[in-house]
Amino acid sequence: MALVEMVMPKMGESIMEGTVLKWLKDVGDTIEQDESVLEVATDKVDTEVPALQGGVLKEILVKEGDVVAVGAPIAIIATNGEDTAAPAAPAATEAPAAPQAAAPQEAAPAAASAASVAKLDKPASGRFYSPLVLNIAREEGISMEELEYVPGTGSEGRVSKKDILAYVESRKNAPAAPVTQAPAPPAQTQPQVQAPAAQPQATPAPAAVKPAASVGGNTEIIEMDRMRKMIADRMVESKRISPHVTSFVEADVTNLVNWRNKWKDVYKKREGENLTFTPIFIQAIAKAIQDFPMINVSVDGGNIIRHKDINIGMAVALPSGNLIVPNIKNADQLNLNGLTKKVNDLANRGRMNKLTPDDLAGGTYTISNVGSFGNVMGTPIIMQPQVAILAVGAIKKKPAVIETPEGDLIGIRHFMFLSHSYDHRVVDGSLGGMFVRRVADYLEQFDVNQAI
Repeated sequence: MALVEMVMPKMGESIMEGTVLKWLKDVGDTIEQDESVLEVATDKVDTEVPALQGGVLKEILVKEGDVVAVGAPIAIIATNGEDTAAPAAPAATEAPAAPQAAAPQEAAPAAASAASVAKLDKPASGRFYSPLVLNIAREEGISMEELEYVPGTGSEGRVSKKDILAYVESRKNAPAAPVTQAPAPPAQTQPQVQAPAAQPQATPAPAAVKPAASVGGNTEIIEMDRMRKMIADRMVESKRISPHVTSFVEADVTNLVNWRNKWKDVYKKREGENLTFTPIFIQAIAKAIQDFPMINVSVDGGNIIRHKDINIGMAVALPSGNLIVPNIKNADQLNLNGLTKKVNDLANRGRMNKLTPDDLAGGTYTISNVGSFGNVMGTPIIMQPQVAILAVGAIKKKPAVIETPEGDLIGIRHFMFLSHSYDHRVVDGSLGGMFVRRVADYLEQFDVNQAI
């Protein structure tokens, strides 16, 4: 029997920690490989964490509610048989011991080893790390930030056991680098220790006394849940970062409505799923992005990053009232049936809290269907680091002037408002306005002869 550490996995780019929401297994329970062991919340999504190896849950190292760094141990699993991962921990501890003993006697080989291992120029964000590599990094005090600079020789640049041990050896034997890196943390802790002695830190404490707001007996104080706090922070941040401008267009979607009325029952009977307007809106947006690619960008300091992939996010309302925004990858490469399948799948999994970090990562543009709540229009807030978001309002019947070869007539048509909010730092009114107008054109010119 071998004891294996289960560590907090890396669950997406830029995610460095997770909050343990709930343990799904108790100490002594048998766990199958890939079976969910606990629920974890990140700043992107709540998800279940599976076991990489089967066995018996021997020990739980963190409590519910604890915030745990990526790569930190969270549980001990007793596995049956001889696992390759079990002897890895001793190997990791023995590996540093050898260089320490040899370092004073063999300075020349150490220098050669240090010279042969270099850091990457840029961090390899989002790279997968095996539990073995993470365990070695933790034992050697290598942070996730530093680990992302370690060169990898494995598939897709992954760091192997050989890579991390070579890096550890060079790190031990290179006096200059470790000396500057090791004292760095204490140097940062000293100012923090001295700061409380001075008055500046004592001043903010009294200023934060906000409970002075009084409430009457007929009021109720409701503490925000974790997701609501996160949404609040992101919305405030977005308004602070991006100067929002909103353009409005009204579109005649009569042909689109008639087409859907013709096909929705057929589609429901054939596929067992609903045919909504959302995939049609997404298809029009994807076409418009191809016409105006500079709307599919993000801002990084003084640089504009233009995305070639068109990943369109869709706001999904959760039963709690909160919103979550999964996205459809490469939406421009899917037909209407494919988009319908994707929309229904993301919406259903979002409501059941079954979305993965990958479902929420990588969005380049977002749509919000405020019409589903009966609103005719809205001014949505941009999802950072994107630069634009489109709100589609409720479809309403209105009398309208219809131009015919025989003259103008008054008829009943279906209209809807499109509200396009965009970041005025990089999207001017002409681009923002032309884009939403093009989306409206694609909706008005919807091909009523197409099948699904």
